[in-house]
Amino acid sequence: MDDVAPLASEITTRHSKRARVHALDGGDEPSKANGNDRENQERSSDGSDRSPNPGEREGSPDDFEEIRPKTKRPRPAEGTSDVPNRSEERLIEVIKGNGKHISQAVKQWVERYEKNPKPAMVELLMMLFEACGAKYYIREEYLDETDVDDGEIEDYQGSKKKEFKNFKENLVSFWDTLVIECQNGPLLDKDLFDKCMDYIIALSCTPPRVYRLVASLMGLQLVTSFISVAKRLAVQRDTTQRQLNAERKKRVDGPRVESLNNRLSATHEQKLVIDEMMRKIFTGLFVHRYRDVDPNIRMSCIQSLGVWILSYPTLFLQDLYLKYLGWTLNDKSAGVRKAAVLALQNLYEVEDNVPTLSLFTERFSNRMIELADDVDVSVAVCAIGLVKQLLRHQLIPDDDLGPLYDLLIDDPPEIRRAIGELVYDHLIAQKFNSSQPGPKGNESEIHLGRMLQILREFSTDPILSIYVIDDVWEYMKAMKDWKCIISMLLDENPLIELTDEDATNLTRLLFASVRKAVGERIVPASDNRKQYFSKAQKEAIENNRRDLTIAMMKNYPLLLRKFMTDKAKISSLVEIIVYMNLELYSLKRQEQNFRTTLLLIKDAFFKHGEKDALRSCVKAIKFCSTESRGELQDFARNKLKELEDELLDKLKSATKEVIDGEDEYSLLVNLKRLYELQLSRPISIDEPYGDSITILHSFRNLDDEVVSFLLLNMYLDVAWSLHSIINSETVSEGSLSSLLSKRDTLLEELEYFLNAPPEVGEGSKSGNQLACRVCTILADVWCLFRKTNFSSTKLERLGYCPDVSILQKFWTLCEKQLKISDDTEDEDVNKEYIEETNRDTVMIAAAKLIASDTIPKDYLAPEIISHFVMHGAGIAEIVKSLITVLRKKDDNVSEIFLEALKRAFLRHLELSRSDDESIKSESFQECKNLAARLAGIFVGAARNKHRPEILKIVKEGIEYAFEDTPKHLSFLEASVLHFASRLPAPDIRDVLKDVQKRTENVNAEEDPSGWRPYNTFYESLLEKCAKNEGIQDEKEWTTTRQRGRPRKRQNIEGRRLFDEHGSSDEEDSINTSDQEDAQVEGDEEDDNAPLIHSLKSTSKLRSLRVSRQEN
Repeated sequence: MDDVAPLASEITTRHSKRARVHALDGGDEPSKANGNDRENQERSSDGSDRSPNPGEREGSPDDFEEIRPKTKRPRPAEGTSDVPNRSEERLIEVIKGNGKHISQAVKQWVERYEKNPKPAMVELLMMLFEACGAKYYIREEYLDETDVDDGEIEDYQGSKKKEFKNFKENLVSFWDTLVIECQNGPLLDKDLFDKCMDYIIALSCTPPRVYRLVASLMGLQLVTSFISVAKRLAVQRDTTQRQLNAERKKRVDGPRVESLNNRLSATHEQKLVIDEMMRKIFTGLFVHRYRDVDPNIRMSCIQSLGVWILSYPTLFLQDLYLKYLGWTLNDKSAGVRKAAVLALQNLYEVEDNVPTLSLFTERFSNRMIELADDVDVSVAVCAIGLVKQLLRHQLIPDDDLGPLYDLLIDDPPEIRRAIGELVYDHLIAQKFNSSQPGPKGNESEIHLGRMLQILREFSTDPILSIYVIDDVWEYMKAMKDWKCIISMLLDENPLIELTDEDATNLTRLLFASVRKAVGERIVPASDNRKQYFSKAQKEAIENNRRDLTIAMMKNYPLLLRKFMTDKAKISSLVEIIVYMNLELYSLKRQEQNFRTTLLLIKDAFFKHGEKDALRSCVKAIKFCSTESRGELQDFARNKLKELEDELLDKLKSATKEVIDGEDEYSLLVNLKRLYELQLSRPISIDEPYGDSITILHSFRNLDDEVVSFLLLNMYLDVAWSLHSIINSETVSEGSLSSLLSKRDTLLEELEYFLNAPPEVGEGSKSGNQLACRVCTILADVWCLFRKTNFSSTKLERLGYCPDVSILQKFWTLCEKQLKISDDTEDEDVNKEYIEETNRDTVMIAAAKLIASDTIPKDYLAPEIISHFVMHGAGIAEIVKSLITVLRKKDDNVSEIFLEALKRAFLRHLELSRSDDESIKSESFQECKNLAARLAGIFVGAARNKHRPEILKIVKEGIEYAFEDTPKHLSFLEASVLHFASRLPAPDIRDVLKDVQKRTENVNAEEDPSGWRPYNTFYESLLEKCAKNEGIQDEKEWTTTRQRGRPRKRQNIEGRRLFDEHGSSDEEDSINTSDQEDAQVEGDEEDDNAPLIHSLKSTSKLRSLRVSRQEN
């Protein structure tokens, strides 16, 4: 072997297949190993010949065993048993173990080092290499001439094997124990640890990731361990300094002073040496590895730096080191950013660190605030905690917090909670404002007053108010101070004058806080999972319910009387009783207050006609009639019966007024009341049912809203009648005939509106509402009475299925609703019952008919699917769900898809008659988008599985396109092409032959523009086919070239992105098609997003000067 220059303090890394041991040319190997002189002489005489030869050693991973000396085992003394000795166990085996023997092994190693340093040094460095996973052996005499390769590597640190689960902790513990054990000896001999640091630094700069990871782990731990030694030396130095000062005060020089001087000087020198060792690792390892390509290495570096600065500020608390924390706030890895934020949090918690951090804060505070809106939720939450630290030390002005307040209504609840805590501490409790004196008077009232100041910004948006209340509730005890809130609402000794706006917000706060206190969600959860409570939580909820009831008993009637006529407050106040413990009324002898409360709720029901107030009153009275006990329950049930009777009387009177030609308002209000009551319980309305028919027949010019509620109440009466018959053991002929009569009458009225549909358009919002009601009620009635429900039963007469003409008129009315613009629906967003009368509801009603097999799918299913991509993400999700249902029921959906494509194409042909080119191009693009979405369902394995279906769509689509040439030829480009391009090359060639054969005797030049779609279709498939064949040829060529010994397979373990995902193949394929065609919906709004998304741009948010920057 050629001469190799010795390596003193660095390791040269070479890229080869194995580890090498370089020997000096012609050098003799000393006799060691097992004392066999002859064997050692043979080795030393041919030392140069045994140098590694790449040609000879390739494929021999265990060749190193040939040159590894056998471990010398001392013979047991006579009379002693051969008991295993812990000192004989290799260091790497100790670290791989359970860690119990690390301390003992380190002590024994130090003893061996003090007796004979060089073999012990080899043993330690061998452990260092083996810890990195290298199968390696170092010879003692060539300790300074060792060269390391990235040969065979075993990753102990990242291994999933059970025996290595404690490897990382044990390795760190080993080096920490070693430093502590050597602190009074070899630590400062400038040999042992200098060499260890050289090797560790060199290994941390090698290409293999495992080397860098483990070497960085060891190097960072060395600095951490050195810090503990340096701190001990600093304490000794300070103690010695105090002793020396005391001796000097005696003004007597002697051996004591000289001894203390020497000790002080020695301790100081030792501390400087330790500091220099830390700087060496920092500059040699940290400065390079904090920006390593591996995020785990970067994260370890930043975590360690945070520990160093916190535990040893005399060296590390300076901008020279702090800047690395600031720089890594911009790291692309969320784990690294989080590590930097947590490190800074710990630093700012120490008051003494704050003055030194001032320049750093000035430089990086803006980035810290930006991280509160980080894309990673855990980073954002930690960053919000860091901002709290900055506020506590008054290091950032309030003006910089504007963007944070927008996060109160962010999606992830973790971020909202963190911001809620910040808002409470900073704005409500004002914990960080030391300049102002503490509150004087009732603390709860003061906190509530500050909360109301915040809620004023959201007064016109109750949903946003609920979000803010939900965020702060956990931290603000005043929200659970029921007596204080009630006192403020009743103006008892007011510390704060409430405006009407404040009173409204305070009632919302009270109602929301009550629901939170009894374990309800006031903001919808993203997962919609059912909540489960522990025993302690259940007890806390019951205690909250008890406290609320006791606080409300006497004051509840007072609150209801005061705000009886206020529609903004009454619904929240009335519904509070649902969350109270009604048994306490009897236990506390407060029966009269219960009766008074019920009477007031009944009065509120007849004083209001708004949905929220009516729904709350019905809910409250029904709760009292079912959950109260004894006499109170009887009283509640009587009041509920009185309410029904009084309502029917009022309805009868209002009906008579309309018949007499008077105003319709009274009828509308009482119809709303009846509707809300019927939603929760059946009511016998035989007479009002007949009156409704009379009014609908006699007055065709009634207000659309009145007609809507007439039809709704008739439908609910039919539904409750059917429910009663189905659940009855015996069914009389009279009840069955009555139900059939009511149903047929209702269907006649609904079909009247199909034949004479209400005016639907942007200028006729009430017409839109009536049309929606007609569509949804018709669909519900058809579903209730579908024939499959009653076939082969005694109630078979009840089965019903509409004929095709009625179905076509139904879909025509539905289509008109789908064409209503988003702007029109946005204007109606605050209208009552808008959630029941929008186009999503209409599409759900139509899709429900197909999914439940109420009607045959031949006509309506293609019509629905043809609107897949036309009306935004909300409609698209409904159609996608319908397709999933259809594919589960009937795997062959090709006919439905093809018919849907034809329907969309026919709409395009109708619009093509227009002179507006933009309308033509838009409708053609919709056809292409629909085909792309439907073809996208057949991807991956589904493409091969459903090849016959795809081929059928292509062939029949071509047939349809050539039925009327050149008029229908654009169907090839708009629809068929997307399916044909998903076929394999042989099928594409057959398709090309088919279309080419159809055009043999046709002169396409007579109408070039008409035949242009055909040419586009043909050329696209020809290109696709050629491309597929080219790829196949390349694969065959590559296969031919791969002869001889196969390459070593890369052992790269992949990660499954969707482990244990329970979605069906149909859902997966549809979701894949969504990803492929994301550009189709680029401009569409995601209607499935949380409700709060549609509210972030409200004027009140803008008034907060909260301009959230979307990333």
